[in-house]
Amino acid sequence: MLSDAFDYLTDGSSWSGPQGIGAYLGQQLLLTAAALLLSAAIGLPLALWLGHRGRGGTLAVNVSNIGRAIPVFAVLLVLALGPVGSEQLGPFGRAGLATLIALVLFSLPPIITNAYVGVREVDRDVVEASRGMGMREWQVFRTVELPLAFPVVMTGLRLALVQVWATATIAALVAGPGLGRIITAGFANQRTSQVFAGALLVAIGALILEGLSVLAERRLDPMRVAKRQRS
Repeated sequence: MLSDAFDYLTDGSSWSGPQGIGAYLGQQLLLTAAALLLSAAIGLPLALWLGHRGRGGTLAVNVSNIGRAIPVFAVLLVLALGPVGSEQLGPFGRAGLATLIALVLFSLPPIITNAYVGVREVDRDVVEASRGMGMREWQVFRTVELPLAFPVVMTGLRLALVQVWATATIAALVAGPGLGRIITAGFANQRTSQVFAGALLVAIGALILEGLSVLAERRLDPMRVAKRQRS
């Protein structure tokens, strides 16, 4: 099986065409990026604002708990069978849009939780000292709270990224885009090696995205950047 999976992955014909690995890989990357960007645009401003204000902790926790309790596949199935999506919606199509909505709901909890907790865990003495120096609230947030909370916020984004990438494979169960199509095709044709190859691609992709996000966090961390500049 391992040998057959390797042959499948190294065969150029497996990567070409509209039903090749290359096309499905591009679809999954696009779906993952779109879901993460939408989730960040929705969740980060709210969570960071609540964390700065020191209020709404119960709201943030409850939203996260509700998000974790949502059965992603059930949501996907309801959306895909319902009046959601359009055949003319670019690369996503009907099932792709349903998957996108389900993935956004799935990725909000780690983003909201980490952003809120990250800001609230900033040393309150440092925050009060900055206010005592005459800083306005937006200056306190931008120059004190956000740089110190950055690692925790990025951890939430990293968790959401890997979770969305792995979960996006379920789109294939409703004829959606992504690498899951390789796995479902392998099951349909009783080709275990193809199923294994598809799962391996998803696992390798998750590891690569995890590594790249860690590197990005280290390069963009304001505290690390300031330390490098001083040295």
